[in-house]
Amino acid sequence: MGQIQAVVFDIGNVLIEWQPERFFDGHIGPEARARMFAEIDLHAMNEAVDRGAPFRATVYDWAARFPAWEENIRLWHDRWIDMASPAILQSVRLMRALQARGVPVFALTNFGDETYTAAEPHYPFLRDFDRAFISGRLKVTKPDPEIYAIVERESGVAPGALLFTDDRAENIAVAAERGWGTHLFEGPEGWAARLVAEGLLTEREAA
Repeated sequence: MGQIQAVVFDIGNVLIEWQPERFFDGHIGPEARARMFAEIDLHAMNEAVDRGAPFRATVYDWAARFPAWEENIRLWHDRWIDMASPAILQSVRLMRALQARGVPVFALTNFGDETYTAAEPHYPFLRDFDRAFISGRLKVTKPDPEIYAIVERESGVAPGALLFTDDRAENIAVAAERGWGTHLFEGPEGWAARLVAEGLLTEREAA
């Protein structure tokens, strides 16, 4: 198995698709969606939730500040599970294959506390991590170095023995600076190949 002792998964766009723009394109059309996102920093709103702010109150407060878009912004709460979908099934299979081989699998994710709890019934694999490091519970988000330090400290796994995949280059960069093994996630096929190259899975197990 080499020196890797635990594999760390991001969740959004690694295990579950997270495309709010796509959701609103379908709901109000691409032109209206583009205007709404240009006028309102909805990702900043979501970042607040990821740092531990209350989910419904945060979204509804932002909605009330923008009456022209209020009904649509509220959908960020009311139809959140439709935005956070579907699961990326090959990634979920890779997670399960690693665990079947006895490799600990951690989550390191920018995710609200309440949203994570809401997602668990829809995505039962969220309950199956050996350790889950969730920003909304830790009150710190990637790429702040502190959240990586928490993983190291609480897991007891040395940085060089961690292999981390995330879809955002800035999140990968901080992990790499700390000595973690890293993989920029651009699709489950590439991630599967990396796990095979590391000797963590066979080609058959990663298929």
